[in-house]
Amino acid sequence: MNEFDIKAAEWDLNPVHIERSEAVVEGIRRNLSLNSDMRAFEFGAGTGIASFLLRNDFREIVMIDTSVEMVRIMNEKLKSHGADNLKALYFDIDKEEWKDGRFDLILTQMVLHHVTDIRALFSKFGNMLNPGGYIAIADLYPEDGSFHGEGFTGHKGFDTKKLVADLDEAGFMVISEEKCFEMKKKISENDIRHYDIFLITARLK
Repeated sequence: MNEFDIKAAEWDLNPVHIERSEAVVEGIRRNLSLNSDMRAFEFGAGTGIASFLLRNDFREIVMIDTSVEMVRIMNEKLKSHGADNLKALYFDIDKEEWKDGRFDLILTQMVLHHVTDIRALFSKFGNMLNPGGYIAIADLYPEDGSFHGEGFTGHKGFDTKKLVADLDEAGFMVISEEKCFEMKKKISENDIRHYDIFLITARLK
C-alpha cells in the first residue's frame, strides 16, 4: 500500500483539493476551446475531482491512477453520481503502452513533480493525442523542499521556462502559462507555508 492508498479515503474531505481543482478547471476552460465531442484523459487522477468537474464538457473522460484505493474511490463516485461518460482505471503509463484510442485533451494536476523522466512522459502524451490535441499541466513553482519534506526524491517544483522548452522539444506549442492557485500547507504546529501552483496549456503542433 502506497501513501496515496492511505490518503484516498479522506482526500475529498480536504477543501484545498477541491478549491485547487476548481481553479485548474477554470483555467482550462478559459484557455482552451472545448466541446462535448472531445475525449479527455486525466493522468494521475487521484479521486478524479477535476474530471468530475469537467464531465459535462467532454464526451468521455478516462481517469487513470497507480493507487488502487484512489481508483476504488473514483469507481464509487462514478456509481453514486451516475457519471456514465467517466471511466476510472488502474494504469501505469511507465510500464504499459496506452492502446485504447487517442484523446483531445490530457490533463494532469500535481503529478508531474513525482515523474522522473519528464521528456519521456511528454513524448508519450504526444503519441496519445489526436492531431492538434491539448495538454494541461498544473503543478508547483520552485519550492524549498518543504512541500513534501525529507526523503522526497521527486522534483521540488518547476521552472516553467524549462518546462515550456521541454514541451516545445516534444512537439507542443504553449498556449498559456499562468499562476492559477495559491495553497497553504501546515508544515508544523507554528509553520504554515504558501505554495504557488501554475497551469500550462499547450497544443500538439
